Amino acid sequence: VVVMKYTPVLNFKLDGTAERADRASRHYTAAMAELLAQAGQESKFKNGSLVEGTISAVKGDDVIVDIGYKSAGTIDISEFGEGAEIKPGDKVTVMLRELENDKTGMVVLSKRAADEKIRWEKILERYVEGCVVTGTIKSAVRGGLLVQIDDVEAFLPGSQIEVAPVKDLEPYVGQTYDFKVIKISNERRNLIVSRRELIEGVQAEKKAELLASLQKGEIRKGRVKNITDFGAFIDLDGLDGLLHITDMSWGRVKHPSEVLKVGQELEVMVLDVDREKERISLGLKQTTENPWSTIVEKFPVGSRVTGKVVNLAAYGAFVEIAPGIEGLVHISEFSWTKRVARPSDMLNIGDEVLVSVLQVDAENQKIALGIRQTQANPWDTVQDRFPVGSKVKGKVRNFTAYGAFVELEEGIDGMIHVSDMSWTRKINHPSECLQKGQEVEAVVLDVNPKEQRISLGLKQAQTDPWTEIATKYPVGMVVKGKVSKIASFGAFVELVPGKDGMVHIKDLEFKRTEKVEDVLNIGDWTWVKVTEIDDRGRVNLSRKDAIRERERAGLPIDRKD
Repeated sequence: VVVMKYTPVLNFKLDGTAERADRASRHYTAAMAELLAQAGQESKFKNGSLVEGTISAVKGDDVIVDIGYKSAGTIDISEFGEGAEIKPGDKVTVMLRELENDKTGMVVLSKRAADEKIRWEKILERYVEGCVVTGTIKSAVRGGLLVQIDDVEAFLPGSQIEVAPVKDLEPYVGQTYDFKVIKISNERRNLIVSRRELIEGVQAEKKAELLASLQKGEIRKGRVKNITDFGAFIDLDGLDGLLHITDMSWGRVKHPSEVLKVGQELEVMVLDVDREKERISLGLKQTTENPWSTIVEKFPVGSRVTGKVVNLAAYGAFVEIAPGIEGLVHISEFSWTKRVARPSDMLNIGDEVLVSVLQVDAENQKIALGIRQTQANPWDTVQDRFPVGSKVKGKVRNFTAYGAFVELEEGIDGMIHVSDMSWTRKINHPSECLQKGQEVEAVVLDVNPKEQRISLGLKQAQTDPWTEIATKYPVGMVVKGKVSKIASFGAFVELVPGKDGMVHIKDLEFKRTEKVEDVLNIGDWTWVKVTEIDDRGRVNLSRKDAIRERERAGLPIDRKD
């Protein structure tokens, strides 16, 4: 706003002179126009504004520029560039830095700042955030790369180079790519670009197209991208699918790395597609014929085949008899005669072994195998080696509650039942007359090859003492014997070493006896009468009958007699 005071016009009007008033009015109008023009000129001279000037002189390193202000301005000659031709009269656009310098009183100008502002305004006209540009990577700097885009230098952060992290930046220098402008910084006057966003955009489109085109059962080419303990991720040209370990092979796979390697190219079958969750299930074994479909024809029951031990368990060994086909040899099918406690006692993983096919279950993909069936069964000829009635020798190997097992040869045991251990004594447990490791002689009582069982008799290898007792101790004879054993129902009296008779509790005294120990104890000598010898050779005795006989004959009944 320009405020002016011009009094001559009023004066001319007051004195009534029309001509003089008209002349004064024209003078006022011209003066007002001049003042307004001058005010408009001065309003454009602000710090930071661009003005056009004329070079008036060059003095040393200073270039004098007339910008139409009341005083000229100076610019350092270096701002014109090395080797630039500068001569008075040339027009130049400059930026006004200071209207009046405190030291020189001259206007301070800058051509470099003006050029930079002009260049940046042109950049803003050409580029906007989100536009795609082409540039060449100029050099690597801290945190990323510098990209030359026409006459603009842009910054490419390291995180925006690729989808995956990049460690080495040097291979990218000199390469030309498309970039997306993700930020325009007015403060720093630079562009920040991204190559990653373009790649991700392309991948997203490609992924959507691929996901829509996938169909169950079709075969696709892929590349192994990553391997885990449970499977592998396969890159189907922009879309990842999971190949589970159970779908890698028809056979056993302990770890995916046994079958696949990162970067490996392969063909897989699409098993399932979940487009909503973008999950793809793939199969490798499904691209080949299922070997179990023809298993019965290839491996009929009874056939023999050589396989490789691939796994050992507590209950047996798994043997691979063909790629993808494994059978189980149960521990009971290892040997006809050897007692195998652990499969590892006979086999190791990797061993080749001849097996016989015992059973095939194609539906459940199970095969039962046997090793012993490939060898002669020693039980088939056991009757030839151990005929019934023959005497054999062996070592006591183990006890059960009802008898003892005697090893006749490796893997062939016979059993002596407690009832066949003694002619004269009732044996409740085999340890009463045998010890583990003891060498014994026995008689073969029975042989059953089908059940793999041999019955032996220990007492049958000795003379039956009861035939002698029946002659030496006839029924009715009164003898003295030593109490060898006490039971709740009576006492056992030794007639001769190893030969006992039994006195029932009711035959101890004439009166009722509650406990055997009330009358006799182990080690006591007593008179007894032979009352019976049964068909099994057992001798029944009576103490009270012996006492009656002795009393009738007037003979004493104590031990001192």
